[in-house]
Amino acid sequence: MKNEKVARRKFLKNAALTAGAVAAGSLGYAHGTPGITLKDNGRLPREVWIAGISQQDLTTQTYQQMADEIIRIMNTLVIYQPDIICLSEIFPTSNVAERYSFSERVDISVRVTPRFAEFAKQNRCYVICPVYTTENGKVYNSAIVFDRDGISIGEYRKIHLTEGEIANGITPGPLQPPVFRTDFGVIGIQICFDILWDDAWARLREQGAEIVFWPSAYGGGQTVNTKAWQNKYVVASGTRKGTAKICDISGKVLAQTGFWDKNYYCAPVNLEKVFLHTWPYVREFDNIRRKYGRKVLITNYDEEEWSIIESLSADVSISRVMEEFNLKSFEEHTRTALEAQIRARGKV
Repeated sequence: MKNEKVARRKFLKNAALTAGAVAAGSLGYAHGTPGITLKDNGRLPREVWIAGISQQDLTTQTYQQMADEIIRIMNTLVIYQPDIICLSEIFPTSNVAERYSFSERVDISVRVTPRFAEFAKQNRCYVICPVYTTENGKVYNSAIVFDRDGISIGEYRKIHLTEGEIANGITPGPLQPPVFRTDFGVIGIQICFDILWDDAWARLREQGAEIVFWPSAYGGGQTVNTKAWQNKYVVASGTRKGTAKICDISGKVLAQTGFWDKNYYCAPVNLEKVFLHTWPYVREFDNIRRKYGRKVLITNYDEEEWSIIESLSADVSISRVMEEFNLKSFEEHTRTALEAQIRARGKV
């Protein structure tokens, strides 16, 4: 069993590195590796298990107790072998009865962070750990990304701070958000108040992000769904209150916290899919179905004229289907149309 798990991790890493190398130049769909076979645990090659935490109704007296509770919840998720877990914004001192000064909250972030790095290492999963970080005397509202070895591969610093955060002495992060290359694909992060702006979300897509994590103080509701379909990537949240959830590239909720499972979700996402404007490519859909049958799923959203083509087989890559039937992703479709418009205006 251990060898199977190691083999799967190695395979996912190799497949994702191949995809990541071309993601930025191939907006709209994720490339898998043609010719591979499904070998372990019945998972698809680009199937990613995502988990998220909500602190809804979770209160403690101290930050130590809160860290213990979050670790306890994360331990309940281990049975699913999550690839990545997203925690909520500044979780160590959220919903905690004891009052801490701002400088104490910053110090607490430094103290608790190693526990979550160790969890990532012990359970061979990535962890999005939203805490305060400091550099050159400046404090940032950040999210550290720990890899499967418990090593930080970087951090995102919240761009759009509230006025209250700025008054407390927090510094806004750089306007250009980073992306992180994991062994399953390219990810990005936004934090809470960032959701009211579109700029960084779009830049993440331009850089090839396939999943964007949103640690937050609140649930966000339909705004989270909207960010997913607007940018054609998966959005997964971790929340201090309200619903935490995963939204697919269509905006559809794949998993969420609720009445029974109020503090966590964990579910698979298949990244081997593409988002298209239905017309004119719908003319090829029957041909795709005839050739690939159950190996490919085509989902149409009639009124929006959206379509999503998804590979359900290890030996069918979406990039191959797109090339074979001369299809364009939504981004490619709108980009070439805009280029044609610009050329036409130049002739006037």
